[in-house]
Amino acid sequence: MVKANRVAKGPPVSPSLPYLDPTLPVAERVDDLLGRMTLAEKTGQMLQLNAKDGVRHAIEDLHAGSILHASPERVVEAAALTERTRLRIPLLVAEDCIHGHSFWEGATIYPTQLGLAATWDPELVRRVARATAVEVAATGVHWTFSPVLCITRDLRWGRVSETFGEDPFLIGELASAMVRGYQGDGLGDPTAVLACAKHFAGYSETQGGRDASEADISRRKLRSWFLPPFERVAREGCRTFMLGYQSMDGVPITVNDWLLNEVLRGEWGYTGTLVTDWDNVGRMVWEQRIYADDTQAAAAAVRAGNDMVMTTPQFFEGAQNAVAEGTLDETEIDAAVRRVLTLKFELGLFENPRHPDAARQAEVIGSAGHAVLNLEAARRSLVLLTNDGTLPLAGGFVAGENGRAVAGAGAAPRTVAVIGPNADDAQTQLGDWAGSSGQADWLPDGHPRAMIRTVLDGFRAHVPAGWDVTYARGAEILSVGPDPEGEFFPDGQPRPDVVVPAEPSEALIAEAVAAAEAADHVVAVVGDRIELVGEGKSTATLELVGDQVALLDALAATGKPLVVVVISSKPLVLPPSALGAAAVVHAFNPGMQGGRAVAEVLLGLVEPSGRLPVSFARHAGQQPTYYNQIRGQHGSRYADLTQRPAFVFGEGLSYTTVAYSGLEVLTADVGESDTLRARVTVHNTGDRPALETVQVYISDTVTSVTWAEKELKGYRQVTLAPGEEREVLLDLPVSECALVDAAGRRVVEPGAFELLVGPSSDDGALLRAGFTVKA
Repeated sequence: MVKANRVAKGPPVSPSLPYLDPTLPVAERVDDLLGRMTLAEKTGQMLQLNAKDGVRHAIEDLHAGSILHASPERVVEAAALTERTRLRIPLLVAEDCIHGHSFWEGATIYPTQLGLAATWDPELVRRVARATAVEVAATGVHWTFSPVLCITRDLRWGRVSETFGEDPFLIGELASAMVRGYQGDGLGDPTAVLACAKHFAGYSETQGGRDASEADISRRKLRSWFLPPFERVAREGCRTFMLGYQSMDGVPITVNDWLLNEVLRGEWGYTGTLVTDWDNVGRMVWEQRIYADDTQAAAAAVRAGNDMVMTTPQFFEGAQNAVAEGTLDETEIDAAVRRVLTLKFELGLFENPRHPDAARQAEVIGSAGHAVLNLEAARRSLVLLTNDGTLPLAGGFVAGENGRAVAGAGAAPRTVAVIGPNADDAQTQLGDWAGSSGQADWLPDGHPRAMIRTVLDGFRAHVPAGWDVTYARGAEILSVGPDPEGEFFPDGQPRPDVVVPAEPSEALIAEAVAAAEAADHVVAVVGDRIELVGEGKSTATLELVGDQVALLDALAATGKPLVVVVISSKPLVLPPSALGAAAVVHAFNPGMQGGRAVAEVLLGLVEPSGRLPVSFARHAGQQPTYYNQIRGQHGSRYADLTQRPAFVFGEGLSYTTVAYSGLEVLTADVGESDTLRARVTVHNTGDRPALETVQVYISDTVTSVTWAEKELKGYRQVTLAPGEEREVLLDLPVSECALVDAAGRRVVEPGAFELLVGPSSDDGALLRAGFTVKA
């Protein structure tokens, strides 16, 4: 058996060696370095190892090419150890910087990816990613495992918050913008970090919402909806892809030759680097059980085209054994190592390893400019779902110099009761991949409380002078207990605690009711917690957990104007007391400035502009829930309950009303290579400004295969002053009207189409105009 062995530390590497010459082409430098490496060193370059338990063994014995989940101290230690290795090949330091530098104390944490999706604003998403990269790069991290391009369909899945929602077109728009932000002006930019498109592909199409279960997806269905966002970012230069955990048609993605080689590297011509997800190679032995041992699994993973193997240390020995046994050729390892080394050379790590820079950290991490951007993102991410006119509170205010609302002359002071378990829960407001979310052990208490503004903080800071803000927790959500199946998974990873819903507390509810009865306005802040969110934490239900429903019922019974704010990782099923409240605002874990943003919107200091990137279910039994359903079923409801979502994709209100009229197709007969041109008039009929998201859908009226009734193909965001009317011109390449036919080909079929334009995907809100695609 091949054993881990340390390569003796020889004399200093000569700076005259070709691979150290920055004037040579990257390919020549890679060839020279590859020719100097032992099989052990090559195999080690393919390893990405967890730094949680230390880095010395990973670097000195296993020659690891990359580490992840490294505390700030271990990043420094790893850099020093690498300098003493034989060839001094720099490490790629990776981290899950999903919506900010997740596990760096004091970093700026933005709304989750789902929250950013609610802005429908690619440029804002690009700016957030760019600011994140600037902070990340200063800490010695070179690679973020973001963006997530999975499509949300089953809301029970635990990783909904990491996605951009349910629509492939919107996902492609926002993911491409995020990639551009991370990678900046090119990898030579010292503030650039590697983007990683994940999880390739179909990982979110789970069975029963269960994380990482078999994804039952045909190749045609993959090509229709799941692959297009990945193809877009591949062609736009996303340098790395991460493979999903799941299998499809009995084949784990890790060794899916059709997906990795025929499609990704073949049809798309992708030359970037592939990294497995956590222990994918090991899982093929101990969990999926399609290989008898690590040698077989390692050989299969290399042959399939994997370049970096995450957290499977036994790959080091397994791959070398496979070479020794003749089941794997060393040239196949060379191909993978070549791609890894190419990344390192293109990042310039041999000249500048981009180690942590304390001076730079002090300048950029948690900077005032990033806090301003974060507040903008949080404001734009909030979605007003219902409103009977109660909002904005007291008719709305203007902001004073200190950001506090200024009431009009003669306005009577009011009392706002801010109630609920998420009203003042700072860490829950941040969501998953953020300090205390459980993936890192060096931030046990989460991010600094002083950086976070909760909803209670926001109201206290921004209500008009003379107004009172009271607070009552009102309810608990949950506690946790040990998993009855044991403390550890078969691979030795700890099992997370299981959720124990809280029982209703008469004392807490009585305190909340008293606060509500003494107030003029009631703001109830409910939702979920991190124990219900994330990898391996799918939920069987979507209802509010614990005594939150009892709390809302009691508050509604007071008769006071009730505004419900939901801070959660994903859409939840809301009870009648919430759906019948004066207003409902949804915040998809809005980040550090989210509480201020909520208060500002409710007070009318800021206009609500968010639009849903994902549909809301009325009950968990209607999963999966998404707007672009395939035509064909018996009826439109269950025998006992409706199928209609509570809120649809694209939905969201403003504090004004916008009327649509005059939709006209200007190019009624078009060819596949043409551009469809149309216009529509939007009119702000109210007395407050609006940022309107004009949404453009296409419906192919007769198709050779079953297809979606309608699909988003474009949108425009238009600012409208009170009373303003504008004509909006719409251009759409006819090639966007394609479907995937029975042979798996993406084609535009000639015939009749409809252009649908409006404020959401709701059929009743859309204007329609026909056009024809010529043969």
